[in-house]
Amino acid sequence: MLNRRHLTKNIKRILHWKPFSLLPLRAYGLTLIELIVVISIISILLVALGFEFAGWRGKYKVESQIKEIYMDLMNTKARALQRNRVHFINLDESQYIIKEDIHPWPDGDGVQTPNDDVRPTGYTDPIPFVQKNLNPNEPIILSDESEPPQVLFDKKGIANLDNSNYYICSNTNVEADYNCIEISATRIKIGKLTTKITDGGACNETNCIIK
Repeated sequence: MLNRRHLTKNIKRILHWKPFSLLPLRAYGLTLIELIVVISIISILLVALGFEFAGWRGKYKVESQIKEIYMDLMNTKARALQRNRVHFINLDESQYIIKEDIHPWPDGDGVQTPNDDVRPTGYTDPIPFVQKNLNPNEPIILSDESEPPQVLFDKKGIANLDNSNYYICSNTNVEADYNCIEISATRIKIGKLTTKITDGGACNETNCIIK
């Protein structure tokens, strides 16, 4: 037999029930204005993060290119010493080519000629040894633009720079921790430009601060 009091209580609960869709938005814990404010804040954060990512990506590309050139220069210097053979680096603003002095074979003559492109018997390394194109979106500038420079490392790994150093600099407006290289007769160093080239800075000893 049903309890009359219990039955009456359930009937009242049914009569006072409201569909979920008719509840005010406040019942969910958020008003329409609050929702708009949250969406606006998220949009602003996404835009800010987008600019931050673009800046980081540009910095990464500039530093990667400078470090890649630096490592190839260091490897060439060490290779010349190890193989007891002169190495030539031909560098301009679009590419750099590294060759080994193999004519006359096997010791060479210290002078780069077209014969150094001819493979002698027993030589299995690539000719040229390294050839890389530079990214036109991350251009570089050289400290001496009078002619395409050639840096030569002799059999002792010493560069043919007796009286002055040579500089390779990034020519972009990107703020990077490493964006220039200094080459001297005995050392190769990496550094940062005090004033970017695009802001009027020079690619020289005064502006390239070694780290």
